[in-house]
Amino acid sequence: MKKTLSLCKQFLLGNPKAAVGIFMVAAVVILCFAAPLFTEYQPTARIARPHQAPSWDHILGTTRMGRDVWAQVLYGGRTSLMVGFVAGTFVMLMAMVVGVSSGYFGGRVDNTLSFFTNLVMVIPSLPLMLVLAAFLGQVSPFAIAVIIGATSWPWGARVIRSQTLAIRNRDFVHAAQVMGETKPRMLFAEVMPNMMSILASLFIGTVIFAIMTQATLEFIGLGDPLSVTWGGMLYNADQTSAIRIGAWWEIVAPSVALASVAIGLALINFSIDEISNPKLKAQRIMAKYRREEKKAEKLLKQKQLLEQKQSEFKNKEFDNTATNAGGTQ
Repeated sequence: MKKTLSLCKQFLLGNPKAAVGIFMVAAVVILCFAAPLFTEYQPTARIARPHQAPSWDHILGTTRMGRDVWAQVLYGGRTSLMVGFVAGTFVMLMAMVVGVSSGYFGGRVDNTLSFFTNLVMVIPSLPLMLVLAAFLGQVSPFAIAVIIGATSWPWGARVIRSQTLAIRNRDFVHAAQVMGETKPRMLFAEVMPNMMSILASLFIGTVIFAIMTQATLEFIGLGDPLSVTWGGMLYNADQTSAIRIGAWWEIVAPSVALASVAIGLALINFSIDEISNPKLKAQRIMAKYRREEKKAEKLLKQKQLLEQKQSEFKNKEFDNTATNAGGTQ
């Protein structure tokens, strides 16, 4: 346990981007999923006057309907985060299964899965959701997550397929084949561990895209009006002219929540890329080496300056002693 905590501490100290990103995302997730601990109000309950400014009773003010903005941010974050994580998980699993199978087995399996991947790749997700919204009148958050997940995995599958084609010809894979390892075990024990950074980056990128896409659809009025989400809050604030009447808190609160999640996930994604990319990793190591080298040079100069001052002080004392001795004689 202590070793694990030590490794985590070392990782966070050595990766400030990851530390900041994890802190931002974790703070938002904890606040949203533990909402009853941080607010006593329900997001759809009228509990105060319309457009009441932030105060001790309502730290983010109220909406045109007299609802607490802080409660809506916390409870609405649950739905927005659910859309992102559901879509990200679906994309990661589909890209992993299709990409690894296509690249490792090859032949007819590769041709069939590549044809299916190219077929899905030409389906645009955003226009599809716009058409469904126009046809159905609205699109629920879960439907948005499913559509994004079902149409966004081909790009990741193509990347994973290319990586699998490169890995399956490595020496350690051939050695496992010679030792008689089964194909499923080679996939999960030899090939998959080398895909973790790509899968993590794919998952995080899809989460950001899904959350922002849902907020965009709801902001333009194509979402479910009965669902409390960050995009729905922006739509309601726009419809009630919150900015014109000075109710800036209705716009700022969901915007800051969206930006915090997006920036936090982006920082985590950048840190994963720096760790997994050999070129970026080498640059980080060299930058750290140069910082340590400059620090050592600075300490050496300070040490030399201190020794010089000590030497001058000793010489001065010696001259004073000699002068005093000569005067006594």
